[in-house]
Amino acid sequence: MSIRSADRQRSPRSLEGWPHRRRADPARMTARFMDAGGAEHEMPWLEAGREFPLETCVPVRRFPVLRGRRIAPGWWWAATSGRFVHYGFGAMRTQVMMLDHDPSVVALACRPVELLWRGRGGAVVSHTPHLMARLADGSGVLVDCVAASGAGRRLVRRAAHMESAAEAIGWHYRLLSPPPHVVAANVRWLAGYRHPRCGAGWLDRIAECFAVPRPLAEGVALLGDPIAAWPPVFHALWTSALHASLERPLHERTVAVWRTAAGEER
Repeated sequence: MSIRSADRQRSPRSLEGWPHRRRADPARMTARFMDAGGAEHEMPWLEAGREFPLETCVPVRRFPVLRGRRIAPGWWWAATSGRFVHYGFGAMRTQVMMLDHDPSVVALACRPVELLWRGRGGAVVSHTPHLMARLADGSGVLVDCVAASGAGRRLVRRAAHMESAAEAIGWHYRLLSPPPHVVAANVRWLAGYRHPRCGAGWLDRIAECFAVPRPLAEGVALLGDPIAAWPPVFHALWTSALHASLERPLHERTVAVWRTAAGEER
């Protein structure tokens, strides 16, 4: 899966009307952010987005603990960068997990930048995207997460401005609703094996066993002791080096195959 692919971006509302909305000029937007040391910065957005590593920033604004919410704000350890990423609610936690699983993502940050611009009548308008992801090609993605019930009108209006701001510096903007339940459940299971230690010393053997497509249980049997072999196999699935469909529940007869360095199945 990739943050760029159309099937990953299951927007809760149609974006067809965005081009017809009045968008703020990215050249007039200001970026406010806090670096890794906690020092606050404010500069033009085009300069900040192109020149500053926003993925290293701490949240410019953290999520409060609200009474009555089923899931409180917390931290996710991202295997992608080896750092903790803050999240504010359940749908956001799921998207952090999915981005951490995405092989095109190399770093993640929660609310690393607040964008400010002048709205109607000269009033200052601001928006802080929930997440920012750095991609392997050096570009970035600004992300807002919404629940299955969809995004509110205010967020949809802000989304048009965020898309314009991202495009101005060669980035992307995504308004993400939750992935299918089966996909999320599968990735959540694999996330338990995301730490590199789970696959240490095993990947070459797994690549050899799954050089041709075969059920997971058969490959594990070839690897030896199942108790020792299953965690590295799950880790390989998490990293997407070992490929299997996540659209259906994972089980021992799920067919998997090793991907080559170019990302193609053998």
